[in-house]
Order: sequence, then C-alpha cells, then structure tokens
Amino acid sequence: MDKESIKDQLARAMADMERTQQAVAQAKAQLRTASVTVRSRDRAVEATVGAQGQLADVKFLDGRYRTMGAAQLAASVLEAVTQAQAQMAQTVMDTFRPLSDSVTGAPRLDGVGIEWDEIFAPLADTASKGRAAHARSSDRLRDEIHEDGDRR
Repeated sequence: MDKESIKDQLARAMADMERTQQAVAQAKAQLRTASVTVRSRDRAVEATVGAQGQLADVKFLDGRYRTMGAAQLAASVLEAVTQAQAQMAQTVMDTFRPLSDSVTGAPRLDGVGIEWDEIFAPLADTASKGRAAHARSSDRLRDEIHEDGDRR
C-alpha cells in the first residue's frame, strides 16, 4: 500500500485551501452588489435589502398608501422588508453552501475547522422567520377572502 507522503498531503491541503479562498472571494464579490426587492402582498409597498439584510430602499406604490391606516401601512412595510431579508438570507446561504460542503468533506483536526452551522445560524433564523411570516400572512389573507365570501 503506497501511502501519500506528508509533503504531498500538505501540498494537496494547501491547494484545496487556495481554491477555497478563491471561491470565498468570488462569492463575496458576487454578494457585494446583491440586493433583493420584494413587494408586499397588497402591492402597496416595495422594499429592497442588501446582502447583509440592511434596508436599502422603500417605495410606496401607486398611491395606495394614502388610503391605508397606519397599522395596515406599517404591516405592509414590515411584510415586504421581512420577506426581502428572508430571501436575501437564503441567497447568501445558497451562495456559500457549496463552499461549506467542499470544506466539510476535508479531513479535520480536532479544534480546527469552520463551524458552518454557527456561521449560518443567524441567516437560517432570518430565512425561517420570513417563511413563517409568509405562512401567517397567507393564512390571514385566506381568512379575509373567506370572510368576504360569507358576507354575501
């Protein structure tokens, strides 16, 4: 059995690390200019967030906000922002996931390595909250449609 020499193992590990560093730099560059824009379900508000989830823009569309109560307008803004942040969080995780998968398969030394679950935890939480808010919003919309149908 011909075992790989320590020198060859180190050279392979260094080449893997260099490829990973290049892939991370490329992903960061791609995300540097990334943004997500989402409209609220009632189409009254449009929110844009950047790659770090920061609010970049809010637009009030078609003058609909003029006839909305404060609570309804606030809910529309919150919905659009939350959904945009959730989509961006998912985009960031999807961008870095191939890197985490390739690094996860590499041999590890005890106490050395990247804890991807810890790094992605805030993003996964944001994406999860966005999905939950979207589901609640869908349920509320279905209830309102159902109630409107009962009034006839």
